[in-house]
Amino acid sequence: MPETMRIQRALARAGIASRRKAEELVSAGRVRINGEVAETGQSVNPAVDTIVVDGKKIGAPVAAYWVVLNKPAGVLTTRADTAGRRTVFDLIEDVPGLTYVGRLDYMTEGVLLLTTDGEAAHKLTHPSNEIERTYVATVRGDGAEAARAAIRGVELEDGAVFPRDVSARRAGRGLWELELTIAEGRTREVRRLCEALGLRVERLVRTKFGPVKLGSLESGRTRPLSAREREVISALSRSGGAKTIKPGVTRDRKRRYSR
Repeated sequence: MPETMRIQRALARAGIASRRKAEELVSAGRVRINGEVAETGQSVNPAVDTIVVDGKKIGAPVAAYWVVLNKPAGVLTTRADTAGRRTVFDLIEDVPGLTYVGRLDYMTEGVLLLTTDGEAAHKLTHPSNEIERTYVATVRGDGAEAARAAIRGVELEDGAVFPRDVSARRAGRGLWELELTIAEGRTREVRRLCEALGLRVERLVRTKFGPVKLGSLESGRTRPLSAREREVISALSRSGGAKTIKPGVTRDRKRRYSR
């Protein structure tokens, strides 16, 4: 069945530009739909409607492109950096309209999804959709006590954090590995949570985003999503997430400690 979508998404899906750039094209009056100047947010059916950009008819949208990157430390999650630092786009194939699904901060490693489907990216990262992310933090401090405190909830400056799952295991002299699953997706949330628990983070790796696991993917390398991952991601982006546990409910949360 032909799919109706907003003009910005249709342009992005056709590989013309990112969704933000597509909005600029529409606002500048450079896009026409069936001979009429397009309006921002206007709905189109690319299989039926004639869409023209700068006098050139665009082709039908291609299937959304998805890729997972194992982001290394010391790489920015941004399109470009004025200071010349490396970004995630230096590590991947240049695909028109490609955007990241949420950010990882400069020193955080691990699973980073990128896609040409800007609408799905927005839905998967919106806090209300509660997509689970799992992190492994190598920390200094009392990991076992921190895990016990974390599962009860920790108050940060922008609200309380209630991890879905917490485990702690010794990783060496004075070191612990703290594995946490969260669903809020706030800025630097895991680092701030660890700081509030009196821990010093030595390394932070996101090992899972929704159904997508890091697995054996090497640092700085990419892979396509599996058919199963694409299926689940598609379902989550259509339904608006999977809310399995309400914040503040702790009885079903998992806690595991190893001394």
